[in-house]
Amino acid sequence: VLGATSRLRYARRCPEAADWATRLLARRPFKVVAVALANKMARIAWALLARGGTYTTTATA
Repeated sequence: VLGATSRLRYARRCPEAADWATRLLARRPFKVVAVALANKMARIAWALLARGGTYTTTATA
């Protein structure tokens, strides 16, 4: 959750860098979004460890 909070603080300064988080912050309280982002990051990490592979981000315009 601490890493997600840090990422959300960055998203507040640069909204175009984190589209998903910025849209969610517009609808939900900060701490709720932080827990949701932490859950999303944990699911990604688990999938990478369980199935193998490397993490690649999607290209943003």
